[in-house]
Amino acid sequence: MSPIQQAGETTARRFDDPEAALARVRQLYDDSIATLRSALQSFISGETPPGRVRACYPYVRVQTETVARSDSRLSYGFVAGPGTYETTLTRPDLFANYYREQFRLLIQNHHVSLEVGTSRQPIPVHFALDHGDHLEGRLDHDRQLRLRDLFDLPDLAAMDDGIANGTHEPAPGEPAALALFTAPRVDYSLHRLLHYTGTAPEHFQNFVLFTNYPFYIDEFIATGHAAMRDAASEYQAFVEPGNVITPRAAGAPAVPPVNRAARLPQMPAYHLVRGDRAGITMVNIGVGPANAKTITDHIAVLRPHAWIMLGHCAGLRNSQKLGDYVLAHGYVREDHVLDEDLPLWVPVPALAEVQRAIEGAVADVTQLQGYELKRLMRTGSVASTDNRNWELLPLHNTPSNPQRRFSQSRAIALDMESATIAANGFRLRVPYGTLLCVSDKPLHGELKLPGMASQFYRDRVDQHLRIGVRAIERLREQRLDELLSRKLRSFAEVAFQ
Repeated sequence: MSPIQQAGETTARRFDDPEAALARVRQLYDDSIATLRSALQSFISGETPPGRVRACYPYVRVQTETVARSDSRLSYGFVAGPGTYETTLTRPDLFANYYREQFRLLIQNHHVSLEVGTSRQPIPVHFALDHGDHLEGRLDHDRQLRLRDLFDLPDLAAMDDGIANGTHEPAPGEPAALALFTAPRVDYSLHRLLHYTGTAPEHFQNFVLFTNYPFYIDEFIATGHAAMRDAASEYQAFVEPGNVITPRAAGAPAVPPVNRAARLPQMPAYHLVRGDRAGITMVNIGVGPANAKTITDHIAVLRPHAWIMLGHCAGLRNSQKLGDYVLAHGYVREDHVLDEDLPLWVPVPALAEVQRAIEGAVADVTQLQGYELKRLMRTGSVASTDNRNWELLPLHNTPSNPQRRFSQSRAIALDMESATIAANGFRLRVPYGTLLCVSDKPLHGELKLPGMASQFYRDRVDQHLRIGVRAIERLREQRLDELLSRKLRSFAEVAFQ
């Protein structure tokens, strides 16, 4: 069967105006989605198209003969060298501001036109559906089997992380990558975000807080609803799982309570929304590096400006007290979930822009300055393990054990998520930071027992969250081109942020 051509004119065009280029991307994408949805609706109704139905993503391409750019301080917005560069694009409704800025920088820095056209990369039919629309539930078994003969389904080969990992090598004559993620990879993550967090990608903000305990979420919910009762709040809405939206200065959710999530998703997300998307998203990632990698893999396609881990840790030094803070400036990676993507020999450095914001936030909230701040906060390496019961491993008559390794690494704290979140931020070019709170000291006999934990939660969770929010406010005050540091960019880096 030969493919049915998608509706609309698909000739590539050149643009010197980023707004016009974006409008063309919108037109091509909307035409492709309309073609797929129309054919799919007919198929669901019992009709069978005469041939395979295919619609493809739009692309943007730039060709330059020079590496010259107007501002060498930038970490993005320019290609690595002479040549042709291209990426496929999706969801221009969601990424309009992002695409517009990337287009503007390419035109400005290279003084070339952008080519926009229809690519050869098919849009999987599942990615043409509205969020929450489950195709398979509307088809019997035979029609589901027929679906793959008539429509393109998701292809894992088109959505791997080779570009982000630095392992992608274009075929001879193929353009080099212009962005970290292809359109199918982005669409895949957008759908997974709704599944894992219970909220649509449209609600995610550019600054993200992660936590590994629900107590922080309780405080964030209280903070969000308090902000909505304040008519002068900088935040315009608070969004909870189930896409329950509480507008500012309104007494009831805009979405009826019946739409609230009957059961919380695996990693529920909550959003303090600003009109410029510079609000705060908070996600309870639960316990373990697998969750930490999963959620950061998917949030990264939204190109957030920074993410910070706020959570509990085991203090490894006798001088630490329960409730002390740990500001990570290095990581010991015993989590293993990223070993294939980011080898262990790759250092994951602290980022000065984020470190200053977090340390300043601790000082702002605690009202401690300089040397006095050391009474409450210690800076050092954080180890993350994939073994929750690491304390039970043999300590004697073994060539290596956790206690020895942590001592040799000079680690001052241990958890299961922070190194994963930082390492994936490094891998996916998202600024990262970690501020933990000591909740137990197993090497010194202070275990996380119910009585200790309850007292700790009462004393520290509220303050810790306020520090995280204040750190985001400090990051928001920075110039974006300063926050998105050159330290996260490789030799031959893609142009898109």
